[in-house]
Amino acid sequence: MLKVIIGIIVLALLTTGVGYQQLQATINSTLAVPENTQFEVKNGTGFNKLCQQWQAKKWLDSCFKYQIVAKLDPSLTDLKAGLYELNQGSVIDNIRRINEGEQVSFSFTIIEGQTLRDVLAAIKNATKLNQDLTLDNLSQQIIGSDQHLEGWLYPDTYHYHAGDSASLLLKRAHILMKQVLTDAWQQRAKNLPINTAYEALIMASIIEKETGLASERPMIASVFTNRLNSKMRLQTDPTVIYGLGTAYDGDIKRKDLTSYTPYNTYRINGLPPTPIAMPSKAAILAAVNPPESDYVYFVAKGDGSHQFSKTLKAHNKAVQDYLRYQKQLSN
Repeated sequence: MLKVIIGIIVLALLTTGVGYQQLQATINSTLAVPENTQFEVKNGTGFNKLCQQWQAKKWLDSCFKYQIVAKLDPSLTDLKAGLYELNQGSVIDNIRRINEGEQVSFSFTIIEGQTLRDVLAAIKNATKLNQDLTLDNLSQQIIGSDQHLEGWLYPDTYHYHAGDSASLLLKRAHILMKQVLTDAWQQRAKNLPINTAYEALIMASIIEKETGLASERPMIASVFTNRLNSKMRLQTDPTVIYGLGTAYDGDIKRKDLTSYTPYNTYRINGLPPTPIAMPSKAAILAAVNPPESDYVYFVAKGDGSHQFSKTLKAHNKAVQDYLRYQKQLSN
């Protein structure tokens, strides 16, 4: 009955100039909402209920005239559930954004070089994200196998909507990492000392953690490739730190270098059993296409970069130079 009455009123209004003006005024009337107010449209919310909710908040004065507009344009009644940011534009424009599903977008960033532990700690605090991760069965939940999840999440910024699940976000990160790694492995150099794409991922994670300078990644990769080809141990501190886990207190001690863990590359031959962080695309590309060089050593110079050496003698000198630099800083 109400639809019939509204229909009659609509026809009556449209036959008069006054009615047309009132219709235009309704279409252009603004939503009296505080700027950038977030509002959740729940599943099953219809046009009339939405209008009543806004009227109850005194954001608009009457629902009846908007029911008339919706009668003329039924597409306005197609509301999509979600969290929306309302503004002080017209009521109709705000409803249109709900029709089109223009929800508030949130973002979560996986940073190059973060460990799985870092990522999980950060995602727990992600705004409006459904925390559905099962930590006891995380690898099965995200990648569908028991393989360690470390290294398998691609560093990037991921956008999501309120109520999306943490597991879905991490699955997206995993799928992207698989794509990047597969593409890179197909373009690998010949005669690498690594045999699988997963070994390349492990190598890339070590490269990522060894330098903060993007320009150095290829040369770091060259050193590690040369060491593996020469049957030398990698002897890289980031793997030691990873193996220590929560026992690492910010300072590597001599006993840490001599104590055995599966990740202590001062004690083991070859690569550790898993990646030690989430590597960037640049680190992956460096791992599969290292430049040719004779370098087998490197040491920090104290300015964020490294000194690369071909011989132990040259390396020892570089170490002494670094120690002198550190002494000067402390004086």
